[in-house]
Amino acid sequence: MKASDVKALTADQLKDELLKLKKEQFNLRFQKASGQVENTARVRQIRRDVARIKTVQAQRATPASAK
Repeated sequence: MKASDVKALTADQLKDELLKLKKEQFNLRFQKASGQVENTARVRQIRRDVARIKTVQAQRATPASAK
């Protein structure tokens, strides 16, 4: 997911996407522990997407005067 895509989402969509990514991350952790994970790069992608979403949420939470 690109940063521009994340910025285009609404607050509710960001929350839903974050929840979906957290669930996928949880499932991948179990797959990794049991040696069943097929796409190891997906773990990294999810971690970065979560960071992007949290960054956008934090930017929107700060007041405009602080920018």
